[in-house]
Amino acid sequence: MNKPTDRKNELAMQFLIFLDQHIEDVVKGRQTEFFSIRTIADNMAVSHTHFSFVIKDVLGQKPCHYYDQKIIDKAKNMLGEQNMTPADVARRLTYDPSNFSKFFKKWTGETPGQYKSHYGSVNISGEAVACVNGSQPDLPSDS
Repeated sequence: MNKPTDRKNELAMQFLIFLDQHIEDVVKGRQTEFFSIRTIADNMAVSHTHFSFVIKDVLGQKPCHYYDQKIIDKAKNMLGEQNMTPADVARRLTYDPSNFSKFFKKWTGETPGQYKSHYGSVNISGEAVACVNGSQPDLPSDS
């Protein structure tokens, strides 16, 4: 990895702040669906390719990793602290409950219902295979 510049660091921080606000907008109904990574890059006035490379360079993972991680964090909050049902959480996050359960389990190792039943004792143990809504960034593999 190259040493990130101040502009790259700024872009990465703006991305994380944008994600928090955007996810909150979806949950509150101010947005009807999650933006694609390409749309987020457009909103930040950079190309999708440059955006993806910068986020990976600065933060260490592709943008979709952080997107999915923040969705899982929000879901955990909604299941635990807000005491919502798994189906209600799925719908608020614009998922079909069955697909949401699979997505949640891929990240946490357990279903939303299992997490809810023993709220607070789970650590994230997986990594998402796809971005929100199944999109993949146009980045080469490090393998």
